[in-house]
Amino acid sequence: MAACPFRRSIAAQGVWSQGHGDMDFSPWLAHSVFRLLSRVLNLPPENLIKSISALPVSKKRPVADFQLFVGSVIENKSSDRSKPDLQLQTQRLAEKLKCDTVVREISTGPGTVNFTINRELLAKTVLQQVFKDGSEYGIKSELFSTLPRGKIVIEFSSPNIAKKFHVGHLRSTIIGNFVANLKEALGHHVTRINYLGDWGMQFGLLGAGFQQFGNEDKLKSNPLEHLFEVYVQVNKAAAEDENIKKLAQDFFRKLEARDEQILSMWQHFRDFSIEEYVRIYKRLGVHFDEYSGESFYQEKSQEVLKMLDARGLLQKTIKGTRVVDLSEKRDLSLCSTVMRSDGTSLYITRDLAAAIDRMMKYNCESMIYVTDKSQNAHFEQLFQILKLMGYQWAERCQHVSFGLVQGMKTRKGEVVFLEDVLNEARSRMLQNMAAAKTTKELENPLETAEKIGLAALIIQDFKGLLSSDYQFSWDRVLQSRGDTGVFLQYTHARLHSLEQMCRDGQSTDINTACLQDPQAISVLQHLLSYDEVLYKSSEDLQPKHIVSYLLTLSHLAAVAHKTLPVKGSAPEQAQARLRLFQAARSVLANGMKLLGITPMKKPQHENHILI
Repeated sequence: MAACPFRRSIAAQGVWSQGHGDMDFSPWLAHSVFRLLSRVLNLPPENLIKSISALPVSKKRPVADFQLFVGSVIENKSSDRSKPDLQLQTQRLAEKLKCDTVVREISTGPGTVNFTINRELLAKTVLQQVFKDGSEYGIKSELFSTLPRGKIVIEFSSPNIAKKFHVGHLRSTIIGNFVANLKEALGHHVTRINYLGDWGMQFGLLGAGFQQFGNEDKLKSNPLEHLFEVYVQVNKAAAEDENIKKLAQDFFRKLEARDEQILSMWQHFRDFSIEEYVRIYKRLGVHFDEYSGESFYQEKSQEVLKMLDARGLLQKTIKGTRVVDLSEKRDLSLCSTVMRSDGTSLYITRDLAAAIDRMMKYNCESMIYVTDKSQNAHFEQLFQILKLMGYQWAERCQHVSFGLVQGMKTRKGEVVFLEDVLNEARSRMLQNMAAAKTTKELENPLETAEKIGLAALIIQDFKGLLSSDYQFSWDRVLQSRGDTGVFLQYTHARLHSLEQMCRDGQSTDINTACLQDPQAISVLQHLLSYDEVLYKSSEDLQPKHIVSYLLTLSHLAAVAHKTLPVKGSAPEQAQARLRLFQAARSVLANGMKLLGITPMKKPQHENHILI
């Protein structure tokens, strides 16, 4: 699979000389490769787009630029085709292909035909496109030409009100933000929803607890801290006293009945919570289009129950609860409880109401829910019930799940709240910067440490498969070298510093013959594959592809920066190298922003370079 950037729109036309205004990435260069293959294989160019990919850069030896997977384009007359047969066909195909002024070398690998592009044309073409497309580089690829753009609703973060922002919500927040960023970049209209946990029996417990243990003065001075103390206290009391549980049930029943006094207390808790969350989201660089919550759907959940009943889907159990039978044999071996015996709604009932309401309100193509993997069964049941209710759009609903973070601690001990983690990351980065003698040279060391610390947390979280649990380590997360967010930020800052120092001598008209060193070619080749990486992440919504790509780009740029100096080189050579580093920094910044990272820039003075 590939659509190197310069293959854009090649499927649209067979002859480039006809002239097409938006086909701006030296299309004749791409056409040369496809013309060779199209003529020999007797296939239209559009059939070849996903059969060709950019080769990964090798640290040990020079590699070709693109490879054709022969098995994907040769007619498969027998599913039992042997490897020797495939390799023989690969060799025969390569022999039929001839080099030209664009393709300078053709070779074979296991089941592949490899193409090496004229090096000067490669440099010219890649750099032209990076700077022309800017933030859309890679996104204008032919790979995305058939992508249907539409409205998408993404629900993420979703903390529980009346509690401080728990560290457990960090992953949902940054993963949801990444998915929203990616979808928006690809041209979708995204609505970001924060579906607050602001209803349910836990508020019965909290309300009853506040009536017993609450203090108005403490609530005013430090609301969420005090509510957390109350919640811990009442949970302990409920474990020892059954009467507390009854008081909690009574409080929640009154809340659902819209008792004025009880509702006022609940609203108070909710307002305090949102005010606190908005402040935390600002630190994370995350925003929402809508703050919703389970409370919005308390009444509508009753309508859902009526709809389920009307369709014959609602069944009463011996305990008096109402369930929907999801078993294949309809024997209640698998069912979902949608109403308590006292008539109050449940989480899934309100989720059903919310899904139906959102589809009517936004008329969206799909809905994406970002939560931890412990809710996999919940969302399977939610989507299944929606289908039973006749909502076929439930097929387009998706649950993006993630694993648990283990061992996240501050110096004070086990972490509970997200703000403790953010403060710890900032504090540790300040210490590291001070040790490196950079802090005193920065205009705002606190802000810099915040940006680097957040990048470190995000990269650590996004390096692996989202569904995997992982062990957290501060020492590993905050390393300035290696595959970390700190390294990405420092690389971007260094490249940005280089641009600023040389801005007076910058030129867009460069001699690409000056970019034939192996280190320069490696950077150019890597830039070619950015669209493939975006495509992979768009397919499975996994940020790890982009993270891996950016880390490799940073390492390649770091090596090139050491071996291909700008300062002290001949003017023509210096300008070409500077343009290469500008391109690398531009793509690095694009990828970081998709991940939710604000790229760090160097301070204004030359002697303030961070690394």
